[in-house]
Amino acid sequence: MELEQSVVRVQAAYPRIYLACHTRHQNARSTADKISQRDGSLLAHLDEARAVGQSDLARHMAVAKSTLSEALAGLEECGFVARENGGIRRTAKGTAAMSNGSVLEPERLRMILEMLTVEERQRAVEGLELIALGAERLSEVPSQCQ
Repeated sequence: MELEQSVVRVQAAYPRIYLACHTRHQNARSTADKISQRDGSLLAHLDEARAVGQSDLARHMAVAKSTLSEALAGLEECGFVARENGGIRRTAKGTAAMSNGSVLEPERLRMILEMLTVEERQRAVEGLELIALGAERLSEVPSQCQ
């Protein structure tokens, strides 16, 4: 498949996924775990298995280290993140909070994924993870993002 055809297909697919799974905009008071969209986004940038350095995370999210430190302190107090080996990782409780506060409603997404075969679901998830990997790589090259 040619690159331009890939671009158009992703552009056509993304809104269909977003519209099918998007929940109303939430604020911290309306989510079960009382997290803001900013906190949900921060949790999404973390991993349960691999700790990320605070400076790297601040740079990636384009926020001041002090702003990130304040947000992480609140998330750590709630048990959503843990500090270890000089880095930050998302806890299982943080993963649940991230999922519950996602703009993609977990139950709707679950229903959609259940409609796929096991192989289709695996391919779909791997494909999205590959696009996410490409997005991470792009963010590491500032000149291409401007």
